[in-house]
Amino acid sequence: MQDLIAKAETLLEALPYIQKFNGATFVVKYGGSFMDSPDANVRNGVARDVVFLEAVEINPVVVHGGGKAITRAMEKARLKANFIQGQRVTDEATVKIVDDVLSREINPEIVKTINALGGKAISFAGADIFKCRKLWLDDQENPGKKIDIGYVGEVVEVNVAPLKESIWCGFTPVISPTARGEDGKIYNCNADVAAAQAAIALNARRLVFMSDVPGLLRDPKKPDSIIPHLQTTEVDGLKKSGVIDQGMIPKADSAVAAIKSGVEKVSFVDGRVPHAVLLEIFTDEGVGTEIVL
Repeated sequence: MQDLIAKAETLLEALPYIQKFNGATFVVKYGGSFMDSPDANVRNGVARDVVFLEAVEINPVVVHGGGKAITRAMEKARLKANFIQGQRVTDEATVKIVDDVLSREINPEIVKTINALGGKAISFAGADIFKCRKLWLDDQENPGKKIDIGYVGEVVEVNVAPLKESIWCGFTPVISPTARGEDGKIYNCNADVAAAQAAIALNARRLVFMSDVPGLLRDPKKPDSIIPHLQTTEVDGLKKSGVIDQGMIPKADSAVAAIKSGVEKVSFVDGRVPHAVLLEIFTDEGVGTEIVL
């Protein structure tokens, strides 16, 4: 009986959040090694959370990654993966693999999983949704010079019409992180930036970044050094001190941009934790790191 009462209490704790967010749009960036887990429960956990959001009249939008799968496909094609400043060098052969893996393998699989669990999802190739400008890296050894890393872009525009139509019809858009460049070609894009731009364009209430870490850590070597609450004004200081570094920089910068554009809260959660999205949204304590204005 006590277990049943505890379940009821959990539902009651979630009730005010369900009421508060009814009809709101939430963008979830789905990425991390847990996407490749051999455990189906781990792989399907995010999909179940998405189905739950649909059921309580919240409109989820999913932007996914897939870096490890891209690297595996490149190895199979006997292409070497090269990275500069954390960015994948993407030539013509590589961008074709990127597009195939993200838009025609991972994306349909996520949609299939959501639908199999009772949800309603629809697939979008990022190149049909996102427009980008070519990304040039600063040459750290030669100030003033730029490094060309190929077909890598930064999302600057979102085609919201098909996304809004899908949401209106009760479907969850699932979008790959590719984009169409000014030259009409397909570019590989950072999924964190793409998710943030989608959240901004859709006037989303919340943006959730899922990855392989518990949140933003004061010491990357100590998983229990999580920063539970952060204001946008604190981000620059944490970048200068090295607390926010490497792959966390685009997440943090995207979070700040989203919040300054009207997103109420951005969360960093550990996708390896079962139902991390639901715990972050529907409980008083939450999990991970939340960034607010």
